[in-house]
Amino acid sequence: MGEQKATIYPDDALVGCDDLDVIPLAQAPTLDRLFSERVRRSPDRVAYADYDFARKCWCDYSWAEVAEKVAQWQCAMLASELKKGDHVALRLRNCLQWVLFDQAAIALGLIVVPLYVADRADNVNYVLAHARVKLLLVDTLQNWLELDAAEGSAPLLTKVVVQENCQSEDNRVVAMERWLSVPGSGLVSVSNQPDELASIVYTSGTTGRPKGVMLSHANIVSNAYAGLRSVALTPDDVLLSFLPLSHTLERTVGYYLPLMAGAKVTFNRSISKLSQDFTAVRPTGVITVPRVFERSYTEIRAKIEHGPPLQKFLFDLTIRVGWKHFEWRQGRAKWTPDFIFRPLLDVLVAEKIRQRFGGNLRLVVVGGAPLPLTVAKMFIPLGIDLLQGYGLTESSPSISINTLQRNRPETIGLPLHGVSVKIGDNDELLAQGPNIMLGYWRNQAATKEVLSDGWLHTGDQARIDEQGYITITGRIKDILVLANGEKIPPADMESAIAEDTLFDQSMVIGEQMPYLCALVVLNKHKWKDCARDLQVPIDDESALATEQVETFLLDRIKETISDFPGYAKIRRVTATLQPWTVDSDLITPTLKLKRAKIRERYQNEIAKMYEGHETFRTEVHRNT
Repeated sequence: MGEQKATIYPDDALVGCDDLDVIPLAQAPTLDRLFSERVRRSPDRVAYADYDFARKCWCDYSWAEVAEKVAQWQCAMLASELKKGDHVALRLRNCLQWVLFDQAAIALGLIVVPLYVADRADNVNYVLAHARVKLLLVDTLQNWLELDAAEGSAPLLTKVVVQENCQSEDNRVVAMERWLSVPGSGLVSVSNQPDELASIVYTSGTTGRPKGVMLSHANIVSNAYAGLRSVALTPDDVLLSFLPLSHTLERTVGYYLPLMAGAKVTFNRSISKLSQDFTAVRPTGVITVPRVFERSYTEIRAKIEHGPPLQKFLFDLTIRVGWKHFEWRQGRAKWTPDFIFRPLLDVLVAEKIRQRFGGNLRLVVVGGAPLPLTVAKMFIPLGIDLLQGYGLTESSPSISINTLQRNRPETIGLPLHGVSVKIGDNDELLAQGPNIMLGYWRNQAATKEVLSDGWLHTGDQARIDEQGYITITGRIKDILVLANGEKIPPADMESAIAEDTLFDQSMVIGEQMPYLCALVVLNKHKWKDCARDLQVPIDDESALATEQVETFLLDRIKETISDFPGYAKIRRVTATLQPWTVDSDLITPTLKLKRAKIRERYQNEIAKMYEGHETFRTEVHRNT
């Protein structure tokens, strides 16, 4: 093992702040006690806002109102003859009912299994069966019928609650309104213990079947509290929730953490309405993946590049001065006279772009994938602080994060309070702390592989500098090794390629080959303009295979990866207009590539790109 690094914590964000109402761990060692303590402290404060599609308006719900509804859900669960330790699952978009189900179940000692709405039906059925789920909540009867007709079965499933009003001949199915017809009589709690299992969260499964991560009350609550010690929320903060609550990042950081701080959460109507919801809700904070801001980055850049010269000059000046000011605030640069122009540039440029996100954003926690530094270097100077963090479902999920006071966006920040990290064999990042999972549900072999001597093996390669900042350098299993021995992390290149809006998806390949190739999915709208310029058929996939188009695409890709080493160049490319989807089993519900599946799907195209090198590759494998 490598030498253990001293754990270095960021400044405690809770110290010296009078406007906080954070519930300490001593008063909330379990999730149910966290909720009841919040209700006791803030009964009349607004807890959540959800959109009522029937009335076409946003509706606020106080903590007291939420508690009353949770009691009603508990009564229905008890009437369904569920007992402590039983497993229940839900497959809903982010909404108030998600919270009600979760809080009711947890207080009764039930184990909550969140399911991805976008997941394939056969995957969902596998989870239902493997997790031994007894009760399931879904949004529509049609979604249940699709599950019921798909491959696999859940033998222990005895009750299916459907959010919409419906009727079914299946005696397991009941409409939510009817199921909740018996009023609650106050919150019920079975006195959960901190080390008891609270939830089983299934990983998205980029290879093989998903694994069920067992998280205790202490795992989740300690991680939420540690997060607040790095980035504090106040009761006046408003979060817009749009990442799936089935994803541990949104669940812990975007749901339990605001509950601990007393902040308000508003649920996004749908991803297609995200831009409208930003301006309507005007959030002060969001939890997001990089792709949301990557898309905004490319849209803004394209508009600036095609706008008037004066507009481009002011924009570039705003970014340049804003970045210098950011570095000065971080203590890494000196004050310069340029800063006197910041107020004017803010009015002319930055404020207008901040309005795209409601105008009030002060915290943007970014996780789930690497944040391109170019994106950070545009939004941070504009007054939108992107704080890149890192974690895994197995760590509840956060391991490290940048803070407002200590933000180095090229890194994944500093370890959270109570979390220790070190570098192990093969430069692997290892983590230890109260947030590390209990293990994988019904999978001791996988548990032993990942948990060793009390340390979680993340599978990511990293380095830790003298100040304690962590930088991810690659993924052990995803590293491509060229025939000449050069090692390349494909995800970094794919992230760079995605900065060109022509490419919706990409996968870099080249294991044990003399050069790299890429499979790309083109944006249909952007491709129309390119096809006209190239004078090739717009909707004809065969046109994408011509030498003319390949040369054009390679030139575009070359620009995006110009900062990579000389050996890391894309020599051939295969393009398609058909997106890789969850339904096609080529990506996970969290949008991660299923690399083996994609290689299998495009094996003929890959063989063509490496035509003439098959014998060479065979010799390399034989010699290694």
